[in-house]
Amino acid sequence: MGEVARGARALVLCPDIRGSRDEQDPESRLEEAKGLALAIGLVVAGAEVVPVRQVRPATLFGQGQIERIAADCELEEADLVIVDGALSAIQQRNLEEKLKRKVIDRTGLILEIFGERAATAEGRLQVELAHLDYQQSRLVRSWTHLERQRGGFGFLGGPGETQIEADRRMIRDRMARLRRELEQVRRTRALHRKRRDRAPWPVVALVGYTNAGKSTLFNRLTGAGVMAEDLLFATLDPTMRAISLPGVDKVILSDTVGFISDLPTQLVAAFRATLEEVTEADLILHVRDIANPDSAMQKRQVLAVLEDLGVIEGEGGESSIPILELWNKWDLLDGDREAELDPLADGDPDILPLSAITGEGVEAVLARIAAVLTEGAKVHSFTLPASDGARIAWLHAHGVVLDEADAGEGADGPLRKLEVRLTEREFGRYASL
Repeated sequence: MGEVARGARALVLCPDIRGSRDEQDPESRLEEAKGLALAIGLVVAGAEVVPVRQVRPATLFGQGQIERIAADCELEEADLVIVDGALSAIQQRNLEEKLKRKVIDRTGLILEIFGERAATAEGRLQVELAHLDYQQSRLVRSWTHLERQRGGFGFLGGPGETQIEADRRMIRDRMARLRRELEQVRRTRALHRKRRDRAPWPVVALVGYTNAGKSTLFNRLTGAGVMAEDLLFATLDPTMRAISLPGVDKVILSDTVGFISDLPTQLVAAFRATLEEVTEADLILHVRDIANPDSAMQKRQVLAVLEDLGVIEGEGGESSIPILELWNKWDLLDGDREAELDPLADGDPDILPLSAITGEGVEAVLARIAAVLTEGAKVHSFTLPASDGARIAWLHAHGVVLDEADAGEGADGPLRKLEVRLTEREFGRYASL
């Protein structure tokens, strides 16, 4: 079978398996699958929900359905068939033989997207590890060697590739080496975090379901040119920028990878380190696409990941880090839906409606972030030698100096008295200077 590249025409199939418990209805799942295909630059030639009364171990679908899918492939001139579900290696191979087309499942597609989007060394290592883990079970097919000239990991082809037969031992050796490299990267990240802990700037992490608008909001808040296209998984590596807020000299804003339902298990493990930034945050902004009909399901998915990371204790439990829920895409709501949601947002200071695209509600968000970060701040009085410029500058940089005046002479010369509002955390950091 020939290589399939970006711009290829794909037929997207969403199996609706009888008796399977799924929070999303099949049509919503199909829309998400189409979004995944578009995110990798494919042309969606056709998309349909395929009812599966009984799963066939060899092919998933029944013979009649396969014949109809093959006819659709011919009709739509599709080069690729995407099955939005998990296929066994045997099912994948058999479907390819019967349809005379490349077939990839949801895991393969998400891995391909991650391979193309990962921008940092860590991201690339994590994707490669996840891809090898996935390939281990698929040695019924040849796989693509990892030293190549394009992003992506071999399902969709590209220039500069050499096909090789891989054996399990080679994969295991490569995975062991990647794990060692990843461990080194994690240690480096931990050192960076420690260094940042000494720098007293609070960290605010944006989290949310993929395509909720996190990167668009991040760009609006920071003026940064982070990729913010209407694509699933537009961001894969945390991007950090500093911003100033009322009463807070400097805040580090961190944009993270989008969460998604049924994320392949290989990626849940591999991308845990990417989300470690979230566990170190002083505040989490949970960005929701409130205009999406599946918004409630998406919220549950995000909270489940936060629970998995240990940020939230048990289902419906308390969060160890304050969370603001940002209802993004408010401008896309119709009147009835807005009227229905308005009272909910009105009664809770930690729910803020906004539109990252138009900027509506962003000022209120910034004010609330500042309020949460300075909550519990107290006014402290400091008398310091005027010559202690480092400490005086630190207080100006990290607290709100309400008053500063001469305080006479001390043993080492003139003194300065400062009245400074500091949070408990900042006061602790000052004490350790």
